[in-house]
Amino acid sequence: MNSFSRRHRPTAAVLISLAVAAGVTACGSGSGGGSEGADSGTYTVWDPYPQFAKGTAWTKLLDKCGTAAGVKIKRTAFDTSDLTNKALLAAQQGNSPDLLIVDNPVVSTLAEAGVLTTTDDNKLDTSKIDPNLLAAGQSGGKTYGTPIGANTLALYYNKKVLKQAGVDVASVKDWASLTAALEKVRKAGKKGITFSAIGTEEGSFQFLPWFWGAGAKLTRLDSAQGESALSLWKGWVKSGVAPNSVLNNTQTTSWQEFTTGEYAFAENGTWQLAGAKKAGLDYGVLPIPGASGGTAAAPTGGEFVTLPAQDDTGRYPTSQKLATCLTSTQNLYDTDTTLSYVAPTTEVQDKQVAADPELKPWVAAVRTAKGRTSDDLGTKYPKISEQMWKAVQSALSGSKSPKDALTDAQSAVK
Repeated sequence: MNSFSRRHRPTAAVLISLAVAAGVTACGSGSGGGSEGADSGTYTVWDPYPQFAKGTAWTKLLDKCGTAAGVKIKRTAFDTSDLTNKALLAAQQGNSPDLLIVDNPVVSTLAEAGVLTTTDDNKLDTSKIDPNLLAAGQSGGKTYGTPIGANTLALYYNKKVLKQAGVDVASVKDWASLTAALEKVRKAGKKGITFSAIGTEEGSFQFLPWFWGAGAKLTRLDSAQGESALSLWKGWVKSGVAPNSVLNNTQTTSWQEFTTGEYAFAENGTWQLAGAKKAGLDYGVLPIPGASGGTAAAPTGGEFVTLPAQDDTGRYPTSQKLATCLTSTQNLYDTDTTLSYVAPTTEVQDKQVAADPELKPWVAAVRTAKGRTSDDLGTKYPKISEQMWKAVQSALSGSKSPKDALTDAQSAVK
C-alpha cells in the first residue's frame, strides 16, 4: 500500500511551492476535516462544486453511494483553486479527505507531493475509461484516479450570420478554409470570430487546439508549427476578423460577444450549451479543425475522483466502493448531464448522444482531446503554460513577432 506515514509527509514549504507551481494561491487550512479522528462510519468527500447545495442531484448521489457502502458522507465544497491548496495543506497535517475530486491538471501536482494513492494501490478499475482522458491523471507511469467527466473546446457558429455571408459551414475543413470563411463574413459587414487570449491559463487553454492542431508540442514552444499557430491568431486580429478585445477576453466575456448575434464563430466550451439555448441563437457546433484538416486535439477540462493517502489504510476499500459508485455507468450519465460534461467512457457517451443528438460534435471533440499535463509533463505544465500565454499576448499586441515571442517563451521555460 502507498501508506503516507506522518514521518514521510512533505514539509509545508514543499507543498506550498507545489501549490504556487500549480497556479493556486496560498491560504490557511480550512474547515471540512479529513478522515483522521473522524467517526469510522463517516467518510469525507471534498469537491469543487459549490454550486450544488444540499438536496441537489449531486449531493443526493453522494448520500446514495454512502448508503450503498454502509457509511455516512460528510461533504465539503470549495472553489477549484482553493480546493487544491486545501488538499496540499491537509495532507501535510494528516487530515486528508477520503475522496478528493479535483480539476484534472492538479492531479500531477498532488501526486508529486505524495498526496494521492495510485489505482494499483486503491484498486480503482479504469479499464473502460478512454485512454486520452485517463492520461490527464497519469504521471511517471502510474494512474492516480479516474475522470468523472470531461469538457473541451469547439467552435460555435451562428447559422444566420454565415447564411448572410454566403458561407457553407461544411466548407470549413482546415485553417485555410476557416480563414476564407472569416474573410467572407467580414466583407459582408459582420464580425468573424471571438476567443479568449487573456494572459492567464484561460488564454493557454484556448490557444492549445491551434498549437496542437499545427502539430506542435509543449516541450518545444518555439517550433515552426507553434509559430504557425500563433501567426494564424495574429493574422486574424491584424485583418480584423477577430477583435482586439480577445487580448482581455475571458471565456465568459468572449461568449458574451458571441451571444450579441454579431459574430460568425466563437471558440468556447461544452459548459456554454445551456447558455447558447437561452440566448435564442440559431447555432451549430464544429470541432476545431487542424491546420491541414481533421479535428485538432483540444485540451480536456473536468475533474478526477482520487483517493488521498491515509494513515489508516483500512479505509481504502470503502473509499474505493464510493469512487466506483460515483463513476458507475448510470451515475456517470446522470452526473455528466447535470454538469454539462461528456462522459469518459464510450458506453456512456453513446447514451448521451442518443438522448441529445446536439452532443455529437462535443463527443467527437472529447474523443480527440488531450490532457494539458499529458506526455508526462506533470508539474512542468504550469510554467510552460505561463510562457505560452505571455507569448500570445506579446504577439497579438504587436510588441513581438510570433517567432520572437515563442523563442523568448522557450528560453524562459528552460
